[in-house]
Amino acid sequence: MKRKLISVGVACWLTLFFFIAGASDLRAEEVFITIGSGDIAGVYFPVGLAMARILNENSQTNGIRAAVEATNGSTFNLKGILAGYLEFGLAQSDTQNQAVSGREAWKDKGPQSELRSVFSLHHEAVTLVAAVDAGITTLADLKGKRVSLGNPGVSEHRIILNVLEAAGIDPKRDIVQFDVMASDAPILMEDNRLDAYFFTVGHPSETIYKALSGKRKARIVPISGPGIDRMVAERNDYIRSTIPVRQLYPEVGDQPDVATMGVVAILCTSTRVSPDVVYALTRELFENFETFRLQHPALTRLTKQGILAGQSAPLHPGALRYFREAGLIPP
Repeated sequence: MKRKLISVGVACWLTLFFFIAGASDLRAEEVFITIGSGDIAGVYFPVGLAMARILNENSQTNGIRAAVEATNGSTFNLKGILAGYLEFGLAQSDTQNQAVSGREAWKDKGPQSELRSVFSLHHEAVTLVAAVDAGITTLADLKGKRVSLGNPGVSEHRIILNVLEAAGIDPKRDIVQFDVMASDAPILMEDNRLDAYFFTVGHPSETIYKALSGKRKARIVPISGPGIDRMVAERNDYIRSTIPVRQLYPEVGDQPDVATMGVVAILCTSTRVSPDVVYALTRELFENFETFRLQHPALTRLTKQGILAGQSAPLHPGALRYFREAGLIPP
């Protein structure tokens, strides 16, 4: 999922606003938590708001007051959790895996043994959007084309590089590489300055819709092949996924479902957070599961059977306690 920097002032204002929302009649025993989300234009931010809204509306019974902080996404959130200035945060499964194994942003600090999972959320599909007139219908067709791999420095960029490597494509040799924000890519493609772009995102996405409904006709290209299958099979942080284009983007054509792969968004925390707090949060969200699912289109395909998908960090004892009580995990 693409993350763009936002001003500190905006982030602080949003945090304060949602911290005080519904904050009348506070009780001394209430626990205050902050949930790290993502860019306000992405999916993580509204998902974080959905969680906070449900928790705050029922704070008199669950004892939790939740604030949402707009952030730069997965890596920022995990670092914030591990440093102790975020209690919870959303992160992609591959970024969680990097922290647990001490790679990438954590290569100097080593494995982060305090990191814990709470539950898994929506799938974030690696999405390849290509102009129809560019003749791109498979990954192999990218050779010689102008392709954006997204913004360097974020976990999404690493996923795309892994996809290209698995497909036998060298980005330095085989394509004309661009690195632009996903929100800018549809405009560049419509202006014939790009032939295709990658975006790892929960669907439906306004950015994807914008590209599919532009004047220059576009399609979503499958992410498939033997190399992709091997890569997904070898990693527990990647999953196979499908984008139901007809269902999610009915206004922009009759393209069939598209096979792809991706990651899972995971709500994370640390061993520092009380099991009672994690239990109360988990219970509140899952006792209001249908309401939660309706808070954002990306959440509508959530199932209780997918609560552990893509996780590398151990499940927090508070979450484990609730899932066992609810019969979602065997005792």
